[in-house]
Amino acid sequence: MAKVTLPDGSTLEIAEGSTAQQVAEQIGAGLAKAAVAARIDGKLVDLAMQVADRSRVEIVTPKDKEGVNVMRHSCAHVMAEAICSLWPQTKLVYGPTVEDGFYYDIDLDEPIRPDDFARIELRMREIVEADQPIVRREMSRRQALEELKGDKYKTDNIERAEGDVISFYSHGNGFRDLCRGPHVPSTGKVGSFKIMSIAGAYWHGDPTQKMLQRVYGTSWPTKKDLDEYLNRLEEAKRRDHRVLGRQLDLFSFSEMGPGFAFMHPKGMVLWNEIVDFMRQLNGKYGYKEIRTPIILNEELWHRSGHWDHYKENMYFCEIDQVGYAVKPMNCPGGCLLYKTNKHSYRELPLRLAEFGMVHRHEASGVMHGLFRVRQFTQDDAHIYCMPAQIEAEIIGVINLIFETYRAFGFEDFNVELSTKPESHIGSDEIWETATNALKAALQHKQIPFKINEGDGAFYGPKIDFHIKDCLKRSWQLGTIQLDFSMPQRFELAYTAEDNTEKTPVMIHRAVLGSMERFMGILIEQYAGALPLWLSPEQVRVLTISEKTNDYATVVQHKLSDAGLRCGIDLSDEKVGAKIAKSHGERIPYMLVVGPKETESSAVSVRIRGLQDGRTVSVDEFLARARQKIADKTADPAF
Repeated sequence: MAKVTLPDGSTLEIAEGSTAQQVAEQIGAGLAKAAVAARIDGKLVDLAMQVADRSRVEIVTPKDKEGVNVMRHSCAHVMAEAICSLWPQTKLVYGPTVEDGFYYDIDLDEPIRPDDFARIELRMREIVEADQPIVRREMSRRQALEELKGDKYKTDNIERAEGDVISFYSHGNGFRDLCRGPHVPSTGKVGSFKIMSIAGAYWHGDPTQKMLQRVYGTSWPTKKDLDEYLNRLEEAKRRDHRVLGRQLDLFSFSEMGPGFAFMHPKGMVLWNEIVDFMRQLNGKYGYKEIRTPIILNEELWHRSGHWDHYKENMYFCEIDQVGYAVKPMNCPGGCLLYKTNKHSYRELPLRLAEFGMVHRHEASGVMHGLFRVRQFTQDDAHIYCMPAQIEAEIIGVINLIFETYRAFGFEDFNVELSTKPESHIGSDEIWETATNALKAALQHKQIPFKINEGDGAFYGPKIDFHIKDCLKRSWQLGTIQLDFSMPQRFELAYTAEDNTEKTPVMIHRAVLGSMERFMGILIEQYAGALPLWLSPEQVRVLTISEKTNDYATVVQHKLSDAGLRCGIDLSDEKVGAKIAKSHGERIPYMLVVGPKETESSAVSVRIRGLQDGRTVSVDEFLARARQKIADKTADPAF
């Protein structure tokens, strides 16, 4: 007999040579039925893997993210078999999992078209229903190269593989492919699936190579999960900020400036509401606002470290035969501003905020509306403090970040701590001190966090804040970066209590990140139906006939004078058409005025998205609307 340790710390006696599947069966029939893979001593493996004595064993099911990925990886193989059976001349290249699905790159001279997807899915269902065992076979690198001699794609994959043991997986009527694994035990356990799209892809991304076909699919544990995912995709299309931006006249792009957004008047209302809110919050948390130049001498970027670590993302120009760079970040300019005065320990912490416009080079293929642009504005800030103040300052920033997200309607947050990257400045000792300080602040706030190894900024570790929107999509917004190196490079100093010169610590902080990106996220979060306080037009007065035009104008002026963004529709259209148009333009409140409302100095309130109306006095409407704006209420219900 042998003993293994389970995730809850208990031990289980098993027969010598037992597989992970047999361990699952010994634990319980329900777990064995749900199992798709296992972790043995932390390594993800097939259920057919034998378990050694004193191993730590965890059975992986579709409830685990890794379990879903194993299912998707296996579903990719099922799709590959289906394609090969329908097009026998297919050469398989590579088939990994991706977010929410998988793809396979294939070399096939005949194009696969969307009309073919149903045929592929039908063949896949036949393979799944056959519930064929998926079998792993291992051989040496030399044997694998000999066996696949002549297949340039698989030979290349073998040569790139790590280690000397090469594994293959086979199932069905002779289907086999080179693969690291693990896989589900049989084709019947790949879940519910759908072929999503087809695209071109160069081998290894090299445009000198042949264009391959990349077939994308998605797989989920159940049909219900798949349907929910497909519904989310449809809902995402409905909420696409690029479409809504045009429909609601918020912003646009021009071929004269790819990646550079043009903000329209209505878009600027939303922009300014966001900025005004952040300015008020900055004031509450003790920040002073600054502004630094967009173009600065190349020498500055050598000193900051950006030249060595960020040059490929920057734009350059020449003025009076001297090299300059367009800033990709605001921090070096902030350091120059700090140096314009002498500072005492009594002034610290010094919190300086900047809505700084930056430019970064993005490849044309990755730009995506407001989400990925070449020019954007950061709600940036830099805190200069003494080492003893670090933890308190980071806690203050965390409080500010959470207060901001909740005001905009986001309650679901995830936090990551990113550590030293391979390309960095500063000593290992400095990095360890900075990383421990960030950990201490998160632990003090009792915030759960995930370690993201090697993904820190080149000048320091960072805390990244992710929000989830109404479609459960994750967005990385805020960041806190702790930097000991840049203050040293710029020779920043303050006079300490003992009258000696010391170097301050610099905390880089952004809450929303890119203003443009956050604006796009807000548009999609609310499907264009923004909360009252953010809506470019908050109220629109609608007349039933021209007889009430004068009264409608009086109402509009009264609301506008009280600070509401109020429009008016005096057109000859019927009031039903005016209401429908206002609903389409996502106006929160429509105030219908006819003879009865005119006589009683009232308005009939129609609420965005609702059919019924309610008649109230103008003063009552104004009081309630102003309260909702002050409370930043998302629900327009009156």
